[in-house]
Amino acid sequence: MTSATAVTPSLVIPQMIVGLGNPGSKYEKTRHNIGFDLVDRLATLWSVSLVENRKFQGQFGEGFARPGQKLRLLKPLTYMNLSGQSIRAAVDWYKLPPESVLVVYDDMDLPLGKLRMRLSGSAGGHNGMKSAIAHLGTQNFPRLRIGIGSPKTTATPDKSTISHVLGRFSGAEAKLLEDVLQLSVDAVELSLKQGVEKAMSLYNNRSVSLPSD
Repeated sequence: MTSATAVTPSLVIPQMIVGLGNPGSKYEKTRHNIGFDLVDRLATLWSVSLVENRKFQGQFGEGFARPGQKLRLLKPLTYMNLSGQSIRAAVDWYKLPPESVLVVYDDMDLPLGKLRMRLSGSAGGHNGMKSAIAHLGTQNFPRLRIGIGSPKTTATPDKSTISHVLGRFSGAEAKLLEDVLQLSVDAVELSLKQGVEKAMSLYNNRSVSLPSD
């Protein structure tokens, strides 16, 4: 066996988790802010205090997901389309490689209850990810897409998309959302322990759904 065939790829372990969303009460608990919701949940779970950091143009906190494993959490306050400015500021300050930054955001192409974790990829039409890719100068950073489903209205595509992503979850969806966020927490925590690829293999095929009556 040659040394080339014996090489194993290094584990991708996130050092900073970024949740995408829009700031302000107007956007709280909307579908587009599910990245914020997950970061808030992780902050509570890990006892990380999120405070406004003007240098990073976002809410930021540092803590430990488990003993000896320092983590950073970031919620850009630039509004979605400029998320990359905030991410780049934090990455530059801490001299983090892009592949150590896990970005969490909503995805209309996935139904509510489904997750997709990837090591890299395009923005897929998501403006927050377009900004992140532009400012980091690469698509090679991990991301966790959380399904929010597609609009069910007959309005024009642009209007229905905007009203869907900026709308709030229905009562039934809100109940399901609790399980979705817990599944997302589990996926993130596994990525911190065993790497993003392991989390992908275990959680990309899982889903949660409302119990039948």
